[in-house]
Amino acid sequence: MKHKLNILGALTAGIFATGLAVTATEVSAKDIVINMAGPDWGPTRFLQEKFNKTYKAKSGNNVKLVFDFIPWPNFYDRVAASLTSGEKKYQMVVSDSQWIGTFIEGGHFLKLNKYIDADPTLQAIMKDTHPAFVEAYATYPHKSKNYYGFPQFPDTKMTWFRKDLFCHAGEKAAFKAKFGGTLPCTYAEWKDTDWKTWASIGEFFRRNKGDKLGDGVAADDFYGIAYQAGKGLDFSSMQINAFIWQHGGSIWDEANEPKAQAVGVVNNAASVKGFQHYLDLLKWSPPVAKTGQMDIFVIQELIMQGKVAAIINWAGLAPPALDPKNSKHAKQIDFALTPGLRGKDGKISRWDNIGGQPFVLTTWNSDEVTMEALEIVKWWMSPEVQLDFAKNGGESGLMSVMARSDYNSIRPWNRAHVELLDWQKDVWHVPEFFEMLTQQQEEFDKAITGQKTAKQALDAIAKFQQDLLTEAGRIQ
Repeated sequence: MKHKLNILGALTAGIFATGLAVTATEVSAKDIVINMAGPDWGPTRFLQEKFNKTYKAKSGNNVKLVFDFIPWPNFYDRVAASLTSGEKKYQMVVSDSQWIGTFIEGGHFLKLNKYIDADPTLQAIMKDTHPAFVEAYATYPHKSKNYYGFPQFPDTKMTWFRKDLFCHAGEKAAFKAKFGGTLPCTYAEWKDTDWKTWASIGEFFRRNKGDKLGDGVAADDFYGIAYQAGKGLDFSSMQINAFIWQHGGSIWDEANEPKAQAVGVVNNAASVKGFQHYLDLLKWSPPVAKTGQMDIFVIQELIMQGKVAAIINWAGLAPPALDPKNSKHAKQIDFALTPGLRGKDGKISRWDNIGGQPFVLTTWNSDEVTMEALEIVKWWMSPEVQLDFAKNGGESGLMSVMARSDYNSIRPWNRAHVELLDWQKDVWHVPEFFEMLTQQQEEFDKAITGQKTAKQALDAIAKFQQDLLTEAGRIQ
């Protein structure tokens, strides 16, 4: 009897102890809220939804991710106002790459080297991240070994085209008869498309309302081509830089400060030639191109509403184009490489300005919040989450995911995105970027709207940057 009582007592004590352990675990779990600022669009909405459905903190804490979704036109101003006000509202931020220098030097974005050095998973992520994203999204000073961010959404520009028009036998024959070349339809044909053919496409598909177009007639005045020509944010710059680089021109190179100059570089003959090439092709775009309002959302709408044959735009804006709720031509839009400048050797240069955003951590977080935020980074950058992101309209930043045999077929723009990554450069990251960009956009707009020549605009840009950067000590 005593023996049985001892067993019962032991069991009771074990159950009681277990109960205490569970209670202790429950008591030790903390509620941690991580507020993240991000642009209000698909890639960040997916992150929030995916987190809410699947994320469980390994620490046992109750971690909640709360997005402040901000419209793109107000995004920089809102984030800058918050970070510089001292309110310490955000624990993480989805930042455009060109902002990072401003907020790093302002003491707002956290350097991550010591955390990466101490964590094999973060080290593996950095090693697997495509070099273009490491360079553009993570490093400051530019091309240094100081790391601040990880890819939240990698992005590149590519060609969107109406395959019902470009693959139409009658249109192809007519194009051949008029220009002696091939109207590109297949991926291989687009891969061989240069700016000369792009100009011919613009001329060829210019139709008046009622003119024959494919198997029907143009419902309205119809245009051949469109790309960014918007005064706001960085719209024009993102496309003009491509032409400048492809022609052998340059923007001010922060990687070579303080020796890098603006005057004589930004406005050199090659840069002027590239900018003029950009301007020359705008004549085949809809009239909105000459108003300074042809931004990424306008050209997205132009092709979705059937008013242009082909555009160059970001992959990040592509999913709505394939949705019949948004697009009149959802089943007819396809994607390919961007055109480029063909050299004397016959090869095509496609240098372009990288898009997309990293996410970063802020400097005022506690150690516990920082570690939970880094766990979110590791979760987001895990292959399974990256693959799911790709299946839902995003792009992975991991080379291992992009190397999967099925990756290019997941979404119709993936193949072009992957091939274009090796052609990506970036605009400046220094704190003076905002003044440089704002003035540059103003000058580009004057040339786009016919108020200045390409050379006059670039001369004004070069002088402004030279003066600004010299005063800031970045040019000697």
